[in-house]
Amino acid sequence: MPQQLDRFPQLVARYAERLHLALSPGHQVASPLGAWLVLALAAPAATGSVRATLEDVLGEPAQAAAARAGRLLAEPHPAVAAAAALWTRADQRTPALQAWESGLADVVERGAVPSQEGANAWAADRTGGLIDEFPIQVDARTLLVLASALATDVSWGTPFDTVPAAELGADSPWAGRVTTALRAPSIHRCFLALTRDAGTVAVHAADSADDDPLVVVSVIAAPDVAPPAVLAAAHRIASDHVAGLAPRLSLFDLPLGEGHAWTITEEPTQTHARDGREERFAATLPAWSARSTHDLLRDPRTGFAEAAAALVPLLPPQPEGFAVEAVQSAMAAYSRVGFKAAAVTALGIRLAGMPPAPRPGLLRRAALRFGRPYAVVAVAQQRRRGPWHGVPVFSAWVAEPSEA
Repeated sequence: MPQQLDRFPQLVARYAERLHLALSPGHQVASPLGAWLVLALAAPAATGSVRATLEDVLGEPAQAAAARAGRLLAEPHPAVAAAAALWTRADQRTPALQAWESGLADVVERGAVPSQEGANAWAADRTGGLIDEFPIQVDARTLLVLASALATDVSWGTPFDTVPAAELGADSPWAGRVTTALRAPSIHRCFLALTRDAGTVAVHAADSADDDPLVVVSVIAAPDVAPPAVLAAAHRIASDHVAGLAPRLSLFDLPLGEGHAWTITEEPTQTHARDGREERFAATLPAWSARSTHDLLRDPRTGFAEAAAALVPLLPPQPEGFAVEAVQSAMAAYSRVGFKAAAVTALGIRLAGMPPAPRPGLLRRAALRFGRPYAVVAVAQQRRRGPWHGVPVFSAWVAEPSEA
C-alpha cells in the first residue's frame, strides 16, 4: 500500500494532463482530482474493454482506484472538504446496481434522486457555498447520479502586499487592465526551474496558514509554450516541491539581464554564503478569479464515456433509451489574503426523449502575458505523509487578472 500512496500524486498529475488537453482553451479552473474520484467510484462496475480503458485512464486497477477514492473521502485533508454521493431512483435498483453500490466505501453518501433544488443545496453545502448550483439537470427523468465535491477556503500563512500593476512588467498587457498587483513577501518560495515540458520556468509557491497546508504553486513559461505543456510542468513541479525535490536552477548558471519572465541583476554584497554567492527572489503576480463549466463527454480523453458505459448496464432496459450528462462546475479565487476553490463533478443518467436544458459555459479565449497567462496548481501537504500528501487538488490556467 505505501508504494501505491507514493505514486498517487503522479497518477492524478497524469490524469490532469489528459483532462486539460480535453478542455476548451483559455482562462479556466478545473479539478482533475474531482473528476478522477467519480471515475474511480464508477470503475468497479465496468467489464471487458470498458474496464481496461478506465483502468488506463485512472492509472491503476479499478478496485484499487475505488478503494483509494474511499480512503481519500474518509480521511480528508484538513484544508480540503471532500464528499461524494450516489443517488438512484427506487425503481432502478437492480441486483447488479446494488452489488456495485455495496462495494463502494461507506463514506459515499447514498439516497434517492433529489429535486434540482435538493441537488443545488447539496453542492452549496458540500462546497461551503462556493458553488450553489449542481452542474447537471436533476428531475423526475433522472435515474442515477454519481457526484464528487471538493472545496478549500484558506488564508495565506503570510499575506501578499499590494503594488502598482506596472510592476507586472512594461510589456505586460495586464498592467493596463488593472491598477494593482500582488507582491510576494520574502517568506514565500520563488525559484527558476528547467522542465521537460515547458523549458525554463519561473515558480512561486505560497502556503496556507494550516499545520497541513494547501500549497498553491504558480508557474510561468515562455509565451510560445502551449498551455497544456505549462500545466503538465506545473503539476510535476508542485508535487516535487511538496516532496522537497523541485529541480531549481542557480541564478549564477543563467545570464544577467532579461529572461522571458524575469530580470537577473548582480551587485556587490556582504554575505555569509560559503561560496560567496547569495541568491534572493521577489515575485509579482496578479490577483485572479475564474469560474468554469466543463462538458466531460465532449472529448474521449476524460474517461467519462467509459464511466457512463459501465453504469448504464446496471439499470433496467428502457424502451426510449438513456441520455447521459457529465459536467464539472469549478471556481477559484486567488487574492492578497488567501485562496479559495471548489468543484462539483457529476455524472448523470436519465431517460432519453427529453434532452437536458442547455447550460452554456463562458468561453474566453486569451493570448495575454505573473504579467501574462500562466498555470496554477494547488497541492495538499501532510507532514506525516498521509493519503493526501502531494496530491494535486485544483489546477487553473490564469489568463484574466483581477484587482488586488
